Amino acid sequence: MIKLGEFNTLEILRSTSVGVFLGDDEGNDILLPNKYVPEVFEIGDNLNLFCYLDHEERPVATNIEPDVIVNEFQLLQVVEVNGFGAFLDWGLEKHLLVPFREQRNKMQEGQWYVIYCYLDEKSNRLVASNKIDRFLDNDELTVRVREEVELIVTRQTDLGWEVIINHKHKGLVYFNEIFKKVAVGDIVTGCIKTIRGDNKIDVSLQPLGEKVLEPAANKIYKTLEAHGGFLPLNDKSDPEEIKEKFQMSKKTFKKGIGTLYKSRKIAIKDDGIHII
Repeated sequence: MIKLGEFNTLEILRSTSVGVFLGDDEGNDILLPNKYVPEVFEIGDNLNLFCYLDHEERPVATNIEPDVIVNEFQLLQVVEVNGFGAFLDWGLEKHLLVPFREQRNKMQEGQWYVIYCYLDEKSNRLVASNKIDRFLDNDELTVRVREEVELIVTRQTDLGWEVIINHKHKGLVYFNEIFKKVAVGDIVTGCIKTIRGDNKIDVSLQPLGEKVLEPAANKIYKTLEAHGGFLPLNDKSDPEEIKEKFQMSKKTFKKGIGTLYKSRKIAIKDDGIHII
């Protein structure tokens, strides 16, 4: 079966004036238009191609890699809004449609949105939705506390930033635990901090427990080296100064300089920290 919205490994069956036709092992075939056909090929070669519907709603293949595939989330830009909905640039000639019913708020041309790409069963077309919560499931979790995960930042709330966890679950990073700039669409690594009784997930952008010590210590030491071996910061410094300089909490900073002090790499004095 040739799957739309995905990459398919297909065999070249025949060459025509409009392109080559490729097929799967179930007897289905699809056109690869001339502009995407390799300069050198032989009948029987296998190609890994993305398949979707073209402007005339015909199944076609392409060797261009789109910015998103089916059943994935991605940050994309609206390039047109008309009577059918909003159209997104996803790297292919035919833009990706977000119907009005799938827009959380009316989308604006030129703006960027996190969307979910899916195959509409009624029309057999690839479409996108900005109502991403309905594609996330926290009923059956596939993550555990302290696990390292991939995050997509989706939107800001009163408490912090909502994130998509491993393209499956919804989580939250609290404002007071963010020590670097965050924006919608950022793809970052994080750790599962807490899973509450209602399966709501709290996420940290920093390593947890013992894992945080070595990276923090290394970052502090490298920053010291870059500043001639001295920084006017110590365990009594203002948390905001520490956050601005190191993008970490004061608690993490104190653990980091503690590690360096015990290793006899730095001296902690009233005026700041010094490389020994």
